[in-house]
Amino acid sequence: MSTLRYITAGESHGKALTGILEGIPSGLKISSDDIDGDLKRRQGGYGRGGRMKIESDRAAILSGVRWGKTIGSPVALMIENKDYKNWHEGMSPLAEAEGSIPAVTRPRPGHADLAGAMKYDQQDIRNILERSSARETAMRVALGAVTKRFLSEFGISVGSFVIRIGNQKTAVKIHDMNEKELLKTFAKAEKSVVRCPDEAVSKKMARLIARAMKEGNSLGGTFEVFVTGVPAGLGSHIQWDRRLDGKITQAVMSIQAMKGVEIGLGFEMGRKLGSEVMDEILYTPLNPPLAKGGRRGGKVSGDVGTCFSRKTNFAGGIEGGITNGMPIIVRAVMKPIPTQRKPLRSVDIITKKSIEAAYERSDICAVPAAGVIGEAMVALTIAEAFLEKFGGDSMGETRRNYDSYMEYVRKF
Repeated sequence: MSTLRYITAGESHGKALTGILEGIPSGLKISSDDIDGDLKRRQGGYGRGGRMKIESDRAAILSGVRWGKTIGSPVALMIENKDYKNWHEGMSPLAEAEGSIPAVTRPRPGHADLAGAMKYDQQDIRNILERSSARETAMRVALGAVTKRFLSEFGISVGSFVIRIGNQKTAVKIHDMNEKELLKTFAKAEKSVVRCPDEAVSKKMARLIARAMKEGNSLGGTFEVFVTGVPAGLGSHIQWDRRLDGKITQAVMSIQAMKGVEIGLGFEMGRKLGSEVMDEILYTPLNPPLAKGGRRGGKVSGDVGTCFSRKTNFAGGIEGGITNGMPIIVRAVMKPIPTQRKPLRSVDIITKKSIEAAYERSDICAVPAAGVIGEAMVALTIAEAFLEKFGGDSMGETRRNYDSYMEYVRKF
């Protein structure tokens, strides 16, 4: 059984962010261009802070790829922090640089500052905030881009869009869309400065962000991630920690500032009758038979490569912890950025006196960027489940296993 593992390292103002992705089969065509596109998308969106004017993230492939193809060994990536030139002493690994910049002793409400300083016995909160910063997610996006490239070889696409910022919300209902509609909506959202597919609401969101910027405040919101082309059978009901919806939820919840995650209709299901929210199962013989890797289906989107279909997708593509062939739908809520230009009340961890919280350069609204990060975390999780199911040390072996399974599913 092939497994996918990944880990990141690096501080916000350190030399670089690094990441290692292990388990990608050999023979996958990949280049830095496949990664840099998503890094650029992560840096975009109205409401981002001054750091985005400094950085222009590009991924350097350090290992695991030769002559444009993966070779089966761990893929190592690096993203240089261009702002390090302004922090080379303040973030130096050398002992003689200690004290070159003042210690941060004023914890910011809503951040890991105070809890982290207590846990790791730190008198300088910078030792906490540098790693807890969302700057770390740039590497997660880079690693996720590699898995997106892998999934695309099997007709699987991952995308996202923003549905709410503050009190402005679009009426777009993702669970009513088929695969073509999802991809079309995604393309439309990519043209918006806030990554919202609703042009009128996008303008209202932008005005809301501008007002928050002027007032020294911040905004949160909600984004949705979708995955199309996923075969039925990923994940498992056998044990609690093998349920795919649980893994996806944990992965998305791990993104900084996330406070809630839903699958499919999510919390709305608790306000409806069972007869209103269960996705009824239909069966239509394939005539003519599907071509290899083909798909068909009902009103929303058919189960991939099978005779079974659904007219609705309230479950969000997962039932009993297992994919059912419908598009996977994930929704996440991001809280407002905790750092405020008008500082909130806090307490100095050294003097214990009441003071204003420290201010670190920050965003006003990062919901559009969070959607891109959400795509990466979902892609990493789906790729892991995909390789658990189909295995393969090379792309050829994985393809043979996948094709054999899809032929079986087609006849089920």
